[in-house]
Amino acid sequence: MRERQGLDRTDIRILSAVQKHGQLSKTKLAEIVNLSPTPCWARLTRLRAAGYIRGYHADIALERVIDVTRVVVTVSLTHHRKSDFDRFEAHIRSVDEIINCVSTGGGVDYIMTVVTPSLATFQSLMDELLAADLGIDRYMTFFATRLIKAEQPPLAKLVAQTR
Repeated sequence: MRERQGLDRTDIRILSAVQKHGQLSKTKLAEIVNLSPTPCWARLTRLRAAGYIRGYHADIALERVIDVTRVVVTVSLTHHRKSDFDRFEAHIRSVDEIINCVSTGGGVDYIMTVVTPSLATFQSLMDELLAADLGIDRYMTFFATRLIKAEQPPLAKLVAQTR
């Protein structure tokens, strides 16, 4: 059975395995997916080429390396033209300290997560954003005291729930 995006159940199993375990050897991936190694690897190669896999990342226990300031920031823009959103989003993509940014409907335009080494560094970053002429009307900050959960949604479960 093919899914809407042209993916079948085996493709979903491969993507789920990579999502959970990261880069795997051909043999290990085939074992997890319950498919022989050569066709499994061919499917993985096709999925990579089609852009379904954006990259592989290590989940670093940041709090064990350095004490950081994590801030959730809501942003509302002054104007709501496509060019205003495009300019803001292009700039945000270039700021390493902004680790997550989602566009929202409703009371605010964006919700961002910002990670910096200190409160002073965070404030400097916000001053730079305000000075960059991005059309920011207002922003609100929420200082995170503990990171409880930060994960990707389980692909296989999401797909199963759409049937």
